[in-house]
Amino acid sequence: MKIIDSILTDVASIAAIRKDIHAHPELCFQEERTADVIAKQLTDWGIPIHRGMGTTGVIGILTGRDGGACGRGIGLRADIDALPMQEFNTFAHASKYQGKMHACGHDGHTAMLLAAAKHFAKHRDFDGTVYLIFQPAEEGGGGAREMIKDGMFEKFPMQAVFGMHNWPGAAVGTFAVSPGPVMASSNEFKITIHGKGSHAALPHNGVDPVPVACQLVQAFQTIISRNKKPVDAGVISVTMVHAGEATNVVPDFCEIQGTVRTFTIEVLDLIESRMRQITDKLCAAFDARAEFDFNRNYPPTINSAVEADFARKVMEGIVGASNVIAQEPTMGAEDFSFMLQAKPGAYCFIANGDGTHREMGHGAGPCMLHNPSYDFNDDLIPLGGTYWVELATQWLANPTQS
Repeated sequence: MKIIDSILTDVASIAAIRKDIHAHPELCFQEERTADVIAKQLTDWGIPIHRGMGTTGVIGILTGRDGGACGRGIGLRADIDALPMQEFNTFAHASKYQGKMHACGHDGHTAMLLAAAKHFAKHRDFDGTVYLIFQPAEEGGGGAREMIKDGMFEKFPMQAVFGMHNWPGAAVGTFAVSPGPVMASSNEFKITIHGKGSHAALPHNGVDPVPVACQLVQAFQTIISRNKKPVDAGVISVTMVHAGEATNVVPDFCEIQGTVRTFTIEVLDLIESRMRQITDKLCAAFDARAEFDFNRNYPPTINSAVEADFARKVMEGIVGASNVIAQEPTMGAEDFSFMLQAKPGAYCFIANGDGTHREMGHGAGPCMLHNPSYDFNDDLIPLGGTYWVELATQWLANPTQS
């Protein structure tokens, strides 16, 4: 493993920043203290910053030995927000805020990018500009989309953008990257079925929306099994059903909610269209009426082939080809997808280990993401920081990449 010496030397100080951020988690678009910490470090290292993009975002502007005159630019992105979860850990850097926790490792993502920033501040042996993107509100707020709306790519011209997420389960020293879809689109639906209430002993006097909802839940799965191609991935999960207030009353309405995940917009279009048709026709068949709301939150995260291959080669130079594996697509979602819709780039995984670095957990095995006993593995800081430095330096040195 080829780790940059200066980053290895600074691991303890960067880890201390990470633990401070972990202890003070902030939810989407509320990351004021976190942004202050990031901005202070960058400023102390002599890196110009821009604040407020996407509400609480911070962008560091690192120009190389040419002062950025060549016009080439690359974006490196870390997310900075936490989750609305109660932490179970009791170590010294556990969350000090009730109901808020860094359970997805965004504190560690921030630390890895800060490690790269500190090295770059002292070693600007490249031409062009490296943009350090500290993005708010990944966890449901669409912070990437908001930064783009605020003109990030116009104000900070870059030809490519890259992201990275820790991934529990594999040994530290392992990366994963692949071209094409690597994370799914995230979408939510809410369907309100309006019937006609009645006494439960006299159901013929009303229109019961509950059996209609049951039929819908079952019918939606035929979209997956019979409407889309079997080779195309798609998930429809009804996760909430709400109806009624008394055991002897047929309710007026029943509400069902859930999520849809796909790797392509074409499959998403098909699923939404069929869900609407089935809802309208089935409710009509039962003499009920439906309100159908479908919200597209995050598009699929799709790595461009050239940039994914370039990232893989950089990883192989650091950890060896045997430690760079194919990136298995996951039905989880990521708002870095918005950046990849606007610019070429790649989103990779860096292994977070087997969980032995953590204090406690729920049974054997790695501490998974969004787990109340999760903690980022600080052994990743020098590796992730090295990857960012090598990726940006090599990309800027290769004009054909743009």
